[in-house]
Amino acid sequence: MKAIGLTSTAILSLLLGIAAPAYAQHEQQGEKQDHPQQQGGHEQGKSQPQHAQPQHPQQQQQQQVQHNQQQAQQKQQQQVQRNQQQAQQRQQQQNQHNQQQARNRQQPQRTQRQHNVEQSAWQQHRSQNWQSDHRNWQQRGGYHGYRIPDDRYRGYFGPSHGFRINGLPFLVVGGYPRFQYQGYWISTVDPWPEAWGNDWYDNDDVYVNYVDNGYYLYNRNYPGQGIAINITL
Repeated sequence: MKAIGLTSTAILSLLLGIAAPAYAQHEQQGEKQDHPQQQGGHEQGKSQPQHAQPQHPQQQQQQQVQHNQQQAQQKQQQQVQRNQQQAQQRQQQQNQHNQQQARNRQQPQRTQRQHNVEQSAWQQHRSQNWQSDHRNWQQRGGYHGYRIPDDRYRGYFGPSHGFRINGLPFLVVGGYPRFQYQGYWISTVDPWPEAWGNDWYDNDDVYVNYVDNGYYLYNRNYPGQGIAINITL
């Protein structure tokens, strides 16, 4: 009986010795299988901050499209404004040209007799010594004639608006020549300088300028010498 008990005990111990390493090996394999999952989870947790700030390419593209549209609209508006200004300027120039042509059609052609009268009136008022014969409006006590409105003056008078006396309506009043320009009668109260050409009133460009509180007639071919004139309607 003792021999049988010892034998049973020995067999049981042998079975336990074989089972313990197998169980330990199984436990170790289970831990290895769980460990990669933990590492993967840890690495996945680290990679999350890279996707914390998502980009929006569609939104950026929309903003760029809106910016381009705004620039295109601004350029288009500027071009429209320039076109309108140019059209207004062309219209004003055309109106002035039409007005001048209408006035020219209304003016009768000069006859040879009229030209002789004008020439005689101008020649009678040629200065022998313009420096001593000429007097400005201050020396004459100031200008007291008609004053041209500013808008009319800017449009038809000043150094940039030259014209020729030849062909304009002409009169002789008090022995002095008088001619009409842009609806105003211009009378000379000064003799004209002897240095000017004999036919300056036919061929030279002149202009009316307002200087030192008075009006003067200037000849572009002889700058610096202005004849005192009086303006009337």
